[in-house]
Amino acid sequence: MGKIVLVTGAARQLGGRFVRRIQRDPGVDRVIAVDAVAPEHELGAAAFVLADIRQSAIARVLAEYSVDTVVHLDVSAKAVGAGGRTTVKETNVIGTMQLLGACQKSPAVQRLVVKSSTNVYGSAPRDPAVFTETTPPKSLPSGGFAKDAVEVEGYVRGFARRRPDVAVCVLRFANILGPEPDSPLADYLSLPVLPTVLGYDPRLQFVHEDDVVDVLEIASREPRRGTLNSGTFNIAGDGVLLLSQCSRRLGRPTVPLLLPAVTWVGSALRTIGMTDFSPEQIRLLTHGRVVSTVQMRETLGFRPKFTTAETFAEFARSRGPGLLPPERVARAVGRLAELPAGGGPAGTTHSTHSAR
Repeated sequence: MGKIVLVTGAARQLGGRFVRRIQRDPGVDRVIAVDAVAPEHELGAAAFVLADIRQSAIARVLAEYSVDTVVHLDVSAKAVGAGGRTTVKETNVIGTMQLLGACQKSPAVQRLVVKSSTNVYGSAPRDPAVFTETTPPKSLPSGGFAKDAVEVEGYVRGFARRRPDVAVCVLRFANILGPEPDSPLADYLSLPVLPTVLGYDPRLQFVHEDDVVDVLEIASREPRRGTLNSGTFNIAGDGVLLLSQCSRRLGRPTVPLLLPAVTWVGSALRTIGMTDFSPEQIRLLTHGRVVSTVQMRETLGFRPKFTTAETFAEFARSRGPGLLPPERVARAVGRLAELPAGGGPAGTTHSTHSAR
């Protein structure tokens, strides 16, 4: 028999894409898609189960379908539907606890894949230039999604100790972007004007949605010859971009503000529902974050199709032109460059000889 795969977070775009993809794997016999809300997208031939992973009923789902592979994608910074931050935290933390408890009791479960985030490293002024999977954060996240991710990974490590027979893979994704992103950072980058922290230009990494689905598929099946898909891996596209480069490529002007003012603006934007400009996101937009992807390539055997710059270019095209489209700015700069140094009409020369 082929694998029976259960996927949480199926109502999200990313979850839906993975559910449709994993069905094409010849080694998969059946896919069970789970979420607390009904998805608005197609799930193909997958069986959808309306279930809240925060409830103990998830154990019955695992037992009923004899699930052997669990792909936990319901760890996110944004709620699906009208849920707020409390719902998000409960789903991330309590939902993960319930799911892992159910997996621990199920003898059929053989593989667990968990979607995590490079947010676990935090963002601090004394951070190393590049984080590896074993680099401890200088300052542990004190709240928000970053703290959720740290707690989720702690529970996963505990599960791995209690069930050493289960292959566990934790994927720490950099900022996920693409044509249909669903994250607070994508919301921030979609603002017409980007508030930034005065005096800082952070380095950022991105990973494309397509690459996310590809690496999830690699992690959910048996490892290829010469690779290992158990452990913790940073997942990001090659290269980095500065926030100033991002704003120029989007055509969105920046408004540099002192840190207290940025915090106030973030609270205002959060209040009116434009974007979740949380303290952890402000720290990212102050100090940035870059991770090593050596283990992703050499151990997991995954090479992203998109670089950080290519991923951002896809995202920029999906957002449409900003207030200052790069092409228009380039033409204006070109016209300025054509002006003579003296400021007179082009082609006019000024004599340097003294009058006789």
